[in-house]
Amino acid sequence: MHGIEKSQVKMKTPTVLARVLFAVLTAFVTLAGMTGTADAQNVRPPDNAVTSGGPPQIVPEEQGNYNIEMWSQLRRGVNGTVSIPDKKAGILVDSSGENWRALRNGPLPVYGAYAMAGMIGLLALFFLLRGRIRVEHGFAGRTIERFSDFERTGHWLLATSFIILALTGLNVLYGRYVLLPVIGKEAFASIALTGKWLHNYVAFAFMAGLLMTFLTWVSHNFPHPRDLVWLLKGGGLFGGGHPDAKKFNGGQKILFWLVMIGGFSLSLSGLQLLLPYDLPLFAKTFSILNTFGLDLPTQLTANEEQQLATTWHGIVALGLVVVIIAHIYIGSIGMEGAFDAMGSGEVDLNWAKEHHNLWVEEELAKEASGDGASSRPAPAE
Repeated sequence: MHGIEKSQVKMKTPTVLARVLFAVLTAFVTLAGMTGTADAQNVRPPDNAVTSGGPPQIVPEEQGNYNIEMWSQLRRGVNGTVSIPDKKAGILVDSSGENWRALRNGPLPVYGAYAMAGMIGLLALFFLLRGRIRVEHGFAGRTIERFSDFERTGHWLLATSFIILALTGLNVLYGRYVLLPVIGKEAFASIALTGKWLHNYVAFAFMAGLLMTFLTWVSHNFPHPRDLVWLLKGGGLFGGGHPDAKKFNGGQKILFWLVMIGGFSLSLSGLQLLLPYDLPLFAKTFSILNTFGLDLPTQLTANEEQQLATTWHGIVALGLVVVIIAHIYIGSIGMEGAFDAMGSGEVDLNWAKEHHNLWVEEELAKEASGDGASSRPAPAE
């Protein structure tokens, strides 16, 4: 009996110790958790501590990411440095290209069409009101040499090449809107390709004709006070007699200089387009113009040079087309006897006296002395 009691005491002792140890551990863990919570609530973490409360903040690595001037230059099309052969690849952004595209597909062809249609409309109205300008005193039956073979060769070389260039150029600007829907893609592609080659090579014939015409006629086309009188009287086109004129009247002199200056400008811009990126001309031209007080940009990228060349080429070409439409009208159906000057080179004596009386007087005086072009009977028709 006594032995059994001792055994029960021994068995209860480990159980009591285990419970005491468990209670101590539980109390320790509870106190540790309470201490951590209190520390988290009462102790401010250091500035460089990493916390898990919310997404991490993004800190810019370099201030250069916000370089407004750099991004402005990139948008303008500044050319950076690249190691590949195509240096134009250094242009990351070229917003000027969008401006050029908008002008090329919008105002340029639209206003060009308005100008050509307006000129044709004015000439048609003039013809209805005035009719064909006749030789007032009728044909004399005698002719006088107006232009030599060399002069007419230069004129027709210039005129023929310009007409080819005008037609092929107008096809580039308007063909896909006018011809393509009518003749289809394949036919239009053939015409466009042929027109491209003609435009590129006939351009040199145009330059040759321009030079020939300039050298032949420049001495006759310097301004004179009588030209102002001719212009004020409308050249006699509206009646009231024909003002005095030598070989070229005031209107013809204006046409001459428009063709020479416009043709020269077309030739230069055309060469820049034939040799893309190798013949920049606009930055140099703008520098010269700025000496007269203008404020034109002179730091142009290669793409901007080409964009300006195509735009200027189109504007000048359309302007000359409008002018030449009027010239063709006067030289054909608009004035009786005018085409003979460039057809056979011989014009009726009465026609010459009405339109270029001072020139006729000079030629007849030369004929009398044996130095000028002689008048002769008109050939029978």
